[in-house]
Amino acid sequence: MQRVVILSAFLSPYRSGAEACAEEVALRLCDRFDITIITARLQRAGPRKLALRGKVKMVRIGLGFGFDKWLFPFLAPLAVRSCVGAPRWGAREGIVLPQGSPAASPYEPPIIHAILETFAGLALHLCKYLIPGACRILTLQTTNRTFLKGFLIRSADHVTAISSALVSIARDLGRNDVTLIPNGIDLSRVLTPGKDSGRILFVGRLEKMKGVDTLLRAFAAVKGEGVHLRIVGDGSQRQALERLTEELGIGDRVTFVGFVPVNHVYEEFAKAQIFCGLSRSEALGNVFLEAQAEGCAVIGTNVGGIPDIVQDGMTGILVPPDDVGAAARAMQKLIDDTQLRLQLAEGGREHAKKYDWGIMSEQYLKLYNSIE
Repeated sequence: MQRVVILSAFLSPYRSGAEACAEEVALRLCDRFDITIITARLQRAGPRKLALRGKVKMVRIGLGFGFDKWLFPFLAPLAVRSCVGAPRWGAREGIVLPQGSPAASPYEPPIIHAILETFAGLALHLCKYLIPGACRILTLQTTNRTFLKGFLIRSADHVTAISSALVSIARDLGRNDVTLIPNGIDLSRVLTPGKDSGRILFVGRLEKMKGVDTLLRAFAAVKGEGVHLRIVGDGSQRQALERLTEELGIGDRVTFVGFVPVNHVYEEFAKAQIFCGLSRSEALGNVFLEAQAEGCAVIGTNVGGIPDIVQDGMTGILVPPDDVGAAARAMQKLIDDTQLRLQLAEGGREHAKKYDWGIMSEQYLKLYNSIE
């Protein structure tokens, strides 16, 4: 069985889009490939080797502290070599030796798949020297990092990207053969919507790039009985955003929920009528897909990969980033116009069905199978 090693510096509970990609692809393809995920240890608790959901081999490397992510690019290639073995003479040079020859090697070059062009991307490049002959795949996942990006993109044997925006960036950096494979969602988690009238939702990290300050200022201008904003997530901007909420005089209409485990986030989507994410940058934005799947009318910004998901007037509404007035008008329109809200919610729900992780994993299966 062909060996595949997936490199992801982070996994659950530090799960975002890139980590979801590593976990979900591995879980869906582990019956067709011998898959091992290598990740940073980050916490001392727990074993170094375990099985993800009892199905996929996972190796945690490092000392069990936060700086393990900085060690990951250098330790991961050693871990890959330990997992797959090292090529002997003949395999390294691409020479096929007869079966039974004393010099023959059982080594079969693996597929090494790095997800996210930061720590994992650098580890992938260094694998070139320790595991020669391996096929190296890099999946681009972020528009927010530029350090060594062009070098790492050009170094990989194959490159995939989760959005057309990242495909364009890769092209500008000299890579014209990028395969577009978006991140997906787990449609099996989708609940039966039970919408709360007037509920507007944001889900994400409370960081500057997410534009939650713009959302709060826009929401302050939205009128309507029972209209309420729930902000799900945590981050470095939380205290500043809570102060802004009080300054705007909307403290009684805004709830900061904090971190919610993945298995409960869908309950938040199911109860919300409107999802509003006003990101300043976004490689794709899985939360928009999750909101669509749960029947929310979606408002997003026309940046990064969001327009891949939110087609203005069909599966949601797009507004410019940092435009308080446009965001306020979009929210007010969806509050006041029930027919439009339901129309966009249904369009989004149908659109999200195309992004099930099962469908996305089949695209990675085709890529893996195309490698000889």
